Order: sequence, then C-alpha cells, then structure tokens
Amino acid sequence: MEQVKVNSETRFVGLPISPGLALSQVCLFNDHRREGLRVYRIAAESVRYEQARLRRAIELAGQRLRDLSARVAERIGAPEAAIFDAQRTILSDAGLSREIDAMIANHRLNAEAAVARTLDSYETRLRELDDTRLRERATDIGEIRRRLLDTLGNMGSSLHCWTQIRCLRGTNRIIVAEELTPSLTVELDTEHIMGFVSERGGPTSHAAILARALGIPAVSGVKGIRELLACGTELLLDGDTGEVIIWPDDQTLSRRHCVQNRRPVPPQAVAPVAGVTVMANISRAAEVVDALSMQAEGIGLYRTEFEFLAAERLLDEEEQVAHYASVVRAMDGRPVHFRLLDIGGDKEAPFFDLPKEDNPYLGFRGSRLLLSRPDLLGPQARALARASVHGPVHVIYPMIVEVEQFVRLRRLFTEAIADIPAGPIFHGVMFEVPAACLQAREMLEVA
Repeated sequence: MEQVKVNSETRFVGLPISPGLALSQVCLFNDHRREGLRVYRIAAESVRYEQARLRRAIELAGQRLRDLSARVAERIGAPEAAIFDAQRTILSDAGLSREIDAMIANHRLNAEAAVARTLDSYETRLRELDDTRLRERATDIGEIRRRLLDTLGNMGSSLHCWTQIRCLRGTNRIIVAEELTPSLTVELDTEHIMGFVSERGGPTSHAAILARALGIPAVSGVKGIRELLACGTELLLDGDTGEVIIWPDDQTLSRRHCVQNRRPVPPQAVAPVAGVTVMANISRAAEVVDALSMQAEGIGLYRTEFEFLAAERLLDEEEQVAHYASVVRAMDGRPVHFRLLDIGGDKEAPFFDLPKEDNPYLGFRGSRLLLSRPDLLGPQARALARASVHGPVHVIYPMIVEVEQFVRLRRLFTEAIADIPAGPIFHGVMFEVPAACLQAREMLEVA
C-alpha cells in the first residue's frame, strides 16, 4: 500500500546535532537498496568459494576506507579521518573474519547472509547498552556491514531517484535518511548539500561530528519522517533547535527570516594585541593547525586524554610521542601546556579500567589516579620528555589537592624520564580544587 505523503505544513522536533538553518527540497537516501540481496544456503563444496568472496570483500572495503580517510584528512582534518581509520581497524580484525568464516562453514550460508547475521548481532548488542557513547558506536558496526554487503553485491550509495534524469544527486538539497552515517556525511557532494535529517543518531555520533566539521545543519531522531516525504518535498530544518518543518508556509518563513540558508560563520583571525598573550586550547594534535590559523601565541591547554578517548584504547609511548611532538614542532618555540591524563568524572572509558564510584567527579581521578597508575603516568611522562627535544614543554598536573601530592607526582614523573634525553620541561598545577587554591602560594613556590 502506497504511503500517504504530507502536502501541508507539518512540524517535528528532533535532536539538534549540527547548528545552522536550511530551507530546500528533499532528496531521500535509499536505505532499502540491499533488500534484494541474495541470501541462500550453500553446498559443502562452496564453502571455500564463499570464504574467498568474503576475504576479497574485506580487502576491497578496506582499500575504500583507506582512500576515504585520505580524502577526509585533506579536506576536513586528521581527527575526522580517524573515524574511518577506526572502521578499517574493526574491518580487518582477524577475530571478526574468523567468526564470519565459521558462520559460512557451520551454517552453510553464502557470504552475504553470514556478514548480515554476524554484524547484525554485534550492532544489536551495542544498541542495547546503557552507555550512550558506546551505544552510538553501533553505527560504525552497521556501516561496516553495509560496506561489506555493498562490496559483495557490487552496489554503491544511492538516492531514491538516483537513476532518474531529474535527480540532482543531493545538490542544493536536504538529505533525509534512516540513519546519518559517517560515509553518507562525506561521500556525497557536501559542498552543495544544504542539510541532513535522519531518524536515528545522536550528537556524539561520528556522523554528527563530521556534519559539524563540515558546517552542515543536521537534525536527528525524527521518527517516521521518511514515510511522509517524497523526493522534492520542501523542508525547513533548524540545527540549533531541532525543529523540522515539512512544507513551511509563508508565515513560518517570514518568522524565520529564511531567505538564505544559514551555516555557522567561521571564526576570523585577529592580529595579536600588544601586552596580551592569547593561547589556544586543543583536544587533539591536529587542532594545532586551527590554532596557528587563528594566530595563537601558544597552546594554553592540550587535553591529552582526548587522544585516548578518540582512539577508544590506550595509546602506547610511541603513539603519544607522535601526537605531542607534532604539536611542539608546529608551535616552533611557543609554549605548549600539556595536561596529564585527566580521566574520570565525565571522561570515562572501559579501557582505562576505572573502579566504580558513587561520585567519580570527586573520587579516583586526575592526579589521584595517576599516582596509583604508573602504567599510565610512565609512558606519558617519557613521551612528553621525548617531545621536549623539539621545543619547551609545560606539564600541567590535574586535580591537585595539596602541595605534597604535586611534589610526589612530579618526582614520579622525573624518575620515569631519568634515562631519556630531554629539552626544557616546566611543571605546573591546574587550580581546579578549592584546597589547592588555598595553598596557591606554597604551590607556586615549589613548582
């Protein structure tokens, strides 16, 4: 039965995930193009053939992700490209391929069926987790599944009316999809896409991060909207409020002043001010490029824990050196303040193996955590010492509560780098806790 489409103003409120205002016609992404994939049982003699198809699909999908990562790194930045590197890491996991291989052999399924069953299971389990951040990683599993199925079926991304002459391939249109995925966000002509609307996806999803980096307005969580739209339907979306309006009337448009589509205005650099030093705060090494473009006179705070959170695993010493040294070299003698790992509170991750606490914001975090975790402090200290040969390094200790704690932690840091050639390293305190502020004079005397 054909769905009834809306032909008058209809309003929805979703989740704003990328700011900006857009008014345009709709292009519907074809989320159902894989429904015709052949799924069947195979004979015993066909098992090796299907497993070979799987290996070739993994290889091709990995190559495409590598190419996509390179394009994103050049066009948007290294942090955004890391999203696709992470997907490639999951795709190349030997355990995953063994599990799909076993599904083919044990259940006598063709490669498409084995891929769908295995990755659907992973995606479902992730979506059932309580942790929002981990739950949104289900999108990455779903995207890997779609990539493998597209490769096996020799299909590409498509819009509903892709084959029709009138289709504008998303140019100057708002793309509407069941789920906003990282690939959908960057593989279409994003220079000319007005906005994204989806039924699923949150503000911390990789796709939302990419939409914000591209400056494309986006709203998610608008359940059932695709059933009310056809390609060409006029849509107004507000990425600041989450409002989505189908066929907005003249009164609505006049209230919105929506003569032009509005994207966030990029910041403009200003000349340095005499007597005032303006530094930038960064969370990832790649952001130093933006800091320099804004004529920052140093890095006032490098939140090093975000490198770990972005990688979703512990970083070894060599990986940390690569990040830290790149920032020190880029700043070319200007000060760079590295905050040691400040994990806990609102920055939890299972790979840090933190204890459960009633109030993690005031408990086992910051310097208190580092004192008990030489496996975290040691590699970071050595990485910072090695980076200091390229320029001065300022080490900032987080959540210090007393002078003795700062002195102990600095001593452990110094002991960890005793055998490493280093440049100038300075030590300081983050004044975040009232007890530290009351001891500020004593802190400064020993710093």
